[in-house]
Amino acid sequence: MRTPDAIPLDFDAVIVGAGFAGLYMLHRARELGMRARVFEAGAGIGGTWYWNRYPGARCDIESLEYSYQFSEELQQEWEWTERYASQPEILRYIEHVAERFDLLRDIQLETRVLTAHFRDSDNSWTVETDHETVTARYCIMATGCLSSSHTPAIEGAESFQGKTFHTGRWPHEGVDFSGMRVGVIGTGSSGVQSIPMIAKQADDLTVFQRTATYSVPAHNGPLDPEYQREVKTRYAALRAANSHTHLGFGSEYPASDDLSADATPEQRETRYQQRWQRGGLHFMGAYLDLMLDRDANEIAAEFVRAKIRAAVKDPTTAELLSPRQVLGCKRLCVDTGYYETFNRDNVHLVDVSSNPIERFTERGIVVDGNEYELDAVVFATGFDAMTGALNRIDIRGIDGLALREKWAAGPRTYLGLGSKGFPNFFIITGPGSPSVLANMVPAIEQHVDWIAECLSHMQSNQLTRIEVDQAAEDDWVDQVNALADTTLYPSCNSWYLGANVPGKPRVFMPYLSYPIYVAKCDEVAANDYEGFELS
Repeated sequence: MRTPDAIPLDFDAVIVGAGFAGLYMLHRARELGMRARVFEAGAGIGGTWYWNRYPGARCDIESLEYSYQFSEELQQEWEWTERYASQPEILRYIEHVAERFDLLRDIQLETRVLTAHFRDSDNSWTVETDHETVTARYCIMATGCLSSSHTPAIEGAESFQGKTFHTGRWPHEGVDFSGMRVGVIGTGSSGVQSIPMIAKQADDLTVFQRTATYSVPAHNGPLDPEYQREVKTRYAALRAANSHTHLGFGSEYPASDDLSADATPEQRETRYQQRWQRGGLHFMGAYLDLMLDRDANEIAAEFVRAKIRAAVKDPTTAELLSPRQVLGCKRLCVDTGYYETFNRDNVHLVDVSSNPIERFTERGIVVDGNEYELDAVVFATGFDAMTGALNRIDIRGIDGLALREKWAAGPRTYLGLGSKGFPNFFIITGPGSPSVLANMVPAIEQHVDWIAECLSHMQSNQLTRIEVDQAAEDDWVDQVNALADTTLYPSCNSWYLGANVPGKPRVFMPYLSYPIYVAKCDEVAANDYEGFELS
């Protein structure tokens, strides 16, 4: 019988993806003395921030919090320029991190992972790329939650003679829309950010909206140097305070513990106005019950709709832009001048909720029998979130079990870190973890640190195999669903449930509480990795 070490492996760990998660996982693997290789499909590092270069692309978490905390020296030396960092600045930061920690020598760019198959005979993974095949003890997926762009299938799309773009795969040389008639399909975050920018450049802009979007103002601007210096004197305390917030950020402007139902109309109006003026995602922290009680939610939603009516001059357009679903069940957007953009003479809104886009023609798009002639179309249609990038790889575990087949009715994981039947396989911020409903960078660091400590434990104890226990996985999936069902999150067709992708199972994927989740992960590790089988 062959021992696990009978066949030399190329690497201790293969890491797929070179965004925030892949870079930090590589750094921690090196600290453990592991031979690690990162495979990245792009021609550069950065993950989401490499691909999403559309006009106006910007983070909706404040710069001083949307950043690594593993290195105090890094925190002190990097200077952010804006309250909410733009895509170019975030990418420069990621590139600085890679250079500072000498990570690039173990990253293989322009290399797409095609298959990853577990080899039961020696507890290893065989990973095939479009260039080579390698073996490794561990396969770690750092593929990101919002990295698999989704383009809806629309009849006749191939016949359109104009140019087409997707916000998630934007040309690196940029796009000049001057003199063009442009159509934008989609009004989620990328649409909300790009539409005001495109409107300033294009001769004519037509926005095709299926679902109206709630958006709050960013009130973005230059970051006060004195404030940044002051934060750096207490960075550790800020990070610690953030770790105890529901979403892993925002302790400087904490969420309220009181209930909307206990407040007077005047008190609610004052508080919502204060949060609106503060700007950003803090708005949802106005009251504890906004995502628990429909009546409380509707009051807050009507406040936002009143802001839309005040911003948009044409009453018919304002009504179309006013959402009717639960506030927050789809990701809240953060904007700069989004609603005001529809006051421009060159911007038109087409409602496709009751009359969907029928087809493309050579000249444009047909809706309700009317053809809109266009020179370019921008798909701001988002992502096959959380599972899309994983399902695009042929991942097979014990006895050839395919991950996409196991997840055919919805993703099943334990802690979002692993899945039964796939030993030595880790997912960073996978479904079943807070991921997209938390501050992504600290959430990534928490996952990577947990994985690194687990691997260190295995090294110290000469263990070569770790696999999720079936009962633990079943119980965790039940917990994720039960927690979501106590809230209003599952009440609308959001990408949190995969509802934006036709045929994708409707399952709420994130875990709804960052500090409770972290405590659970710590408890699992303290109890000798309870819920995992180590051998």
